[in-house]
Amino acid sequence: MSLQRTEARHWWRDAVIYQVYVRSFLDSTGDGIGDLAGVRAGLPYLKKLGVDGIWLSPFYPSPQHDHGYDVADYCDVDPTFGDLAEFDLLVTAARRLGIRVLLDIVPNHCSSEHPWFREALAAGPGSAARARFHFADGRGSDGSQPPNNWHAMFGGPAWSRVTEADGRPGQWYLHMFTPEQPDWNWRDPEVPAEFERILRFWLDRGVDGFRIDVAAGLFKHPELPDSPDPEADARTRDSVNPLAWNQPEVHEVWRHWRAICEDYTARDGRERLLVGEVSVPTAREHAQYVRADELHQAFFFDLLSAPWDADAFRKVISEAMQDIAGTGSTVTWVLNNHDQVRTVTRYGEPATEGSGLGAARARAAALLMLALPGAAYIYQGEELGLPEVVDLPDDVLTDPIFRRTGSRARIRDGCRVPLPWSGQASPFGFTSGVEGAKPWLPQPEWFAEHATDRALADTRSFWHLYRDGLQLRASLPQLGEGSLRWLDTPPGVLAFVRGDDLVCAVNFGTAPTPAPVSGTPLLSSGPCPAGVLPGATAAWWINDL
Repeated sequence: MSLQRTEARHWWRDAVIYQVYVRSFLDSTGDGIGDLAGVRAGLPYLKKLGVDGIWLSPFYPSPQHDHGYDVADYCDVDPTFGDLAEFDLLVTAARRLGIRVLLDIVPNHCSSEHPWFREALAAGPGSAARARFHFADGRGSDGSQPPNNWHAMFGGPAWSRVTEADGRPGQWYLHMFTPEQPDWNWRDPEVPAEFERILRFWLDRGVDGFRIDVAAGLFKHPELPDSPDPEADARTRDSVNPLAWNQPEVHEVWRHWRAICEDYTARDGRERLLVGEVSVPTAREHAQYVRADELHQAFFFDLLSAPWDADAFRKVISEAMQDIAGTGSTVTWVLNNHDQVRTVTRYGEPATEGSGLGAARARAAALLMLALPGAAYIYQGEELGLPEVVDLPDDVLTDPIFRRTGSRARIRDGCRVPLPWSGQASPFGFTSGVEGAKPWLPQPEWFAEHATDRALADTRSFWHLYRDGLQLRASLPQLGEGSLRWLDTPPGVLAFVRGDDLVCAVNFGTAPTPAPVSGTPLLSSGPCPAGVLPGATAAWWINDL
């Protein structure tokens, strides 16, 4: 059996990408906020882990109402994170290590401080500047009611009224997230032209592709009618309103962006990648975004949202393999990101089940994901087994969901607490050089148990499980791209074959069960004697029979 996978031209089809939430990765200046120089300093760590690339959260100039997803200038670096020269150094260093760099681009909305939006406010109703956004007259005799009944995903109405130049209440503008994030109007030709300029600006600086925020957004129903369920987005915190998301015109945008990337690929043979944040109701609709001339990849969130249940996991995996892989693309698996409760905590719920069981399940899920055909994305800190920080004081919370609703339910700060790198007390090596410097979100004392230096020294740690899984994935020809074949298993157990002989099995229950393959596994998420698959455990075997 060969242990070396053939190098494929389409590197992205089975790549493992590490999501860097820049402000929480590593601080090089001592201001308590991570930055691009910190990312550059952390590249050897990521190389050692074994990832193929990194996805950087937004670092553009921004008032930070939604931590960079409110972009004021798409072609620069916010001074908090560095400058363009530092960005260039980061790209050069990453390329030297064989690590590809993806940028987060936000085409659905911008910052209310973006020059074009400021121009729109000054220009007044009916102007070309306002046509770049969704401005509309209000309803009622005095225009005091919003143009429709839509609610924003982060709470409250999706419309805000402006004060016109003469001081009188005027038109309303649409914002599907916060008032500080006005939505672009992609039906205006200046908007797609501007984003083509932005793409080429960063491609010319050497990036390997883009993660596209809210990729099912951009277009709204042209008549902006009332929704039959106006609070659906806020209730689910998802793109549910069919009048605001997943409009058919969006596919033409992705065809054009794909053509731009193919143009750059043709110049030097280095493939550029488009991966979309696509939240749609079904795997079949998801598949429409990854047709051969559209996005290369789109995150498949159904695995992330599936309950810890063997039947639920088998269902979403089977649907993805049928509908998404059937387009000729590969499935892009994720278990966590900067918007979700950390995996250890999510799988440990309800709390009575204990954090130990949550950690065991998270380890098993990681091994399962790395065995599936296609690509995988890992959110920073998952390789350290970090739980969610659930007890941050109200006065430090920065998530606009909390600011707009007053509710702590589903806020995202708990998964964004800066990483612990070393030591026994905060800032745990995250920030250095300035005495008394504090991370932008407080780190709990128990972060010491998950610090990188401790993880590297403990061969039983999450870090070593991820590293060993990535090394095997890169060396075994059965893993990465391809298909899978399900095996018959007892209730509560999933098992499938990759290639002719590599078996992955997961026991979703708590009691041990006979292993589907005899012999000692190549790799397991926990202690796994020959012939036995303990509860909340995943393992890989080479089946020689």
